[in-house]
Amino acid sequence: MPFPKPTRRSWAEPWKIKMVEPIRLTTRAERLERIREAGYNTFLLRSEDVYIDLLTDSGTNAMSDRQWAGLMLGDEAYAGSRNFYHLWENINHYYGYKYIVPTHQGRAAEHILSKALIHEGDIIPGNMYFTTTRLHQELAGGTFVDVIIDEAHDPRNEHPFKGNVDLQKLQRVIDEAGPGKIPYVCLAGTVNMAGGQPQSMANLRAVRELCNRYSIPIVLDATRAVENAYFIQQREPGYESKKVAKILEEYCSYTDTSTMSAKKDALVNIGGWLATNDEGLYQEARNLVVVYEGLHTYGGLAGRDMEAMARGIVESVDDDHIRTRVGQVEYLGRHLIDWEIPIVRPIGGHAVFLDARAFYPQIPQTQYPAQALAANLYVDSGVRSMERGIVSAGRDPKSHEERKPSLELVRLTIPRRVYTQAHMDVVAESVLEVYAERAQARGLKMTYEPKYLRFFQARFDLADAATGAKVA
Repeated sequence: MPFPKPTRRSWAEPWKIKMVEPIRLTTRAERLERIREAGYNTFLLRSEDVYIDLLTDSGTNAMSDRQWAGLMLGDEAYAGSRNFYHLWENINHYYGYKYIVPTHQGRAAEHILSKALIHEGDIIPGNMYFTTTRLHQELAGGTFVDVIIDEAHDPRNEHPFKGNVDLQKLQRVIDEAGPGKIPYVCLAGTVNMAGGQPQSMANLRAVRELCNRYSIPIVLDATRAVENAYFIQQREPGYESKKVAKILEEYCSYTDTSTMSAKKDALVNIGGWLATNDEGLYQEARNLVVVYEGLHTYGGLAGRDMEAMARGIVESVDDDHIRTRVGQVEYLGRHLIDWEIPIVRPIGGHAVFLDARAFYPQIPQTQYPAQALAANLYVDSGVRSMERGIVSAGRDPKSHEERKPSLELVRLTIPRRVYTQAHMDVVAESVLEVYAERAQARGLKMTYEPKYLRFFQARFDLADAATGAKVA
């Protein structure tokens, strides 16, 4: 009897494993003790106590044999390293910018950009805030204004490009503030805080046309722009037959400057850059980098790290790589959707985002439901995730009141080329178990709050509530 044909052909990662790092599954009692010691903050856990680490995809990727070989070619000259020029060539070729200033990571580029361009009282419109970006803007005297489409704030909305700018909102900000008070429009590809949601090429082109009318530059957070290019290929008519590398090049061409955390798309453990077509900004940035990071030809990086970054850029735009990178995220997300677990939809590019409001409707936002959900997930299985809600949003710098975003999320972030589909099955089953016990969950109270970016170091304890909580 012949075997039946499968309804679809399976796919596999375009790499094979050459080296492994052992990991250990702790007991539930151990994990409960560890999360209490960490103040219910997954950032404060030791990595050795984590089984599957989905805290972030920043610097947690597995480098290729070609990248590791590149480390041996590091030119550690203080000035004029040949690895710097190789990096420059690849950024210019794939991202299209004329000038680059290397930095040790993305937030260093954000700092330099903000110091160079923002003045007291400036307004910076953008397609949803990101934590470090907005803080640098505020420290420089600016105010971020969200101009993303309304659909981005609804986790159940299936809009294919929830990272799009609402052009009417942007026009309103320009009219009210005046073009002279807007140093630039700040855009992100695959908007992180919206659930890894992309921006369409058509929308960016329209933003470019609007900004041209007022001579307002566009600055792109290119951290996950390759993933954004992939979504354009998959979802936007006219791009289905184009290579991701060419889509990325066009996408960046509608912007003037970019900041980059190369610890994501570029597949390295450290590194970033500020890239621009504005020679004046370049001269200012290359001067400031000497103050804060290092000489303009190393920017706080070793030559070997720049070489790994240069090679990672090439690997990142390979269509097979990016298809399977996003495919692993979709694999996890599809499991959860099939089990009717509430997540941000459509599934994002770098992570699956759990909707903590829908998980824990009994927990008020002021008791940090997403923080509690991340802690519960760790206790259940040793899976480390992170909060993306009221804790991450922080406080308004003027009123000092807590910001209360419409999205209260837990991010399951998939490092590139690190975990197998079996790891994703373990994660999915743990989420299902935590969801099944959601009625027992209780909220948290903050016991320590740092001044800046509190989600990294804040500490919590159980809020006063009824018995039966899973985190107890």
